[in-house]
Amino acid sequence: MPETTVELIQTGPEEAELIRNLYQYYAYESSDWEQEDVEADGRFYIHDEHLARYWQDPQWSANLLLVDGYIAGFLLIEGSELPGIDALELADLFILKRYRRKGIGRAIASQVLCSGEADWLVRFYDQDEVSQAFWRTVLDNLPRPVQAIELADDPQLVSYLVTRAVLH
Repeated sequence: MPETTVELIQTGPEEAELIRNLYQYYAYESSDWEQEDVEADGRFYIHDEHLARYWQDPQWSANLLLVDGYIAGFLLIEGSELPGIDALELADLFILKRYRRKGIGRAIASQVLCSGEADWLVRFYDQDEVSQAFWRTVLDNLPRPVQAIELADDPQLVSYLVTRAVLH
């Protein structure tokens, strides 16, 4: 059986339309707990200024996930703008259904959360049972300290801080 090749590729602004298109699938899947409706054109709303930041802000990035050279999803990373949180936020991770339940998402999330010198913020909706199970598996198996934190900005979000050093 051939070995699967998984790549995480940082995109440039020339891939904005590709990320925008893939985001539609992500928005569809999360629309029930995010209470989002489609616009008059049948697409979910994407805030253009927010999307542009992935290629303008040095802490932000939009990354494609490739499996054997085929697009399998994306990973969006943002610098946290929450008061008192100096961390990168693993903002959105989306894997196309064809590539799910193969350990690809867990491997990518674990690799990213253990890379570099940054602390990481991971948040997901409490109502999203699939995401909740996924993140609990990832976070329970990280070799870095993970701490549940209370943030007041959105009570529906469950938040965790993954640190590079031991918490005191």
